[in-house]
Amino acid sequence: MQININTDKTIERHAGLDEHVQSVVSAALNRFGEHISRVEVHLSDNKGQKSADGDNRCLMEARVTGYQPIAVSDHAATLHQAIGGSADKLKRAIDSALGRLNDAKLRASTPDSATETAD
Repeated sequence: MQININTDKTIERHAGLDEHVQSVVSAALNRFGEHISRVEVHLSDNKGQKSADGDNRCLMEARVTGYQPIAVSDHAATLHQAIGGSADKLKRAIDSALGRLNDAKLRASTPDSATETAD
């Protein structure tokens, strides 16, 4: 799984931030590793805009094999909180999406019980 990190001009990108994002995203999405080709992480600080949830924003978009891209975002008082919140939201969204995808595949491969005959 490839993790790409993007920041706006208000965020100072450094190795520690990159490592933190990599570890949080990897820990949250590790169990989906074979289904995800890439995760895009966008970090921004909206100091100029008023936000009840906080100034820092983290948007994550996952490219899931066989499914449309899944995107979530989180606003928080600190960048680390926004990253953690987005990772949790993305984990739940992917779990839900893959569950629906697997349910649809299961229904397609299982014969309808009404058409089965008893011996």
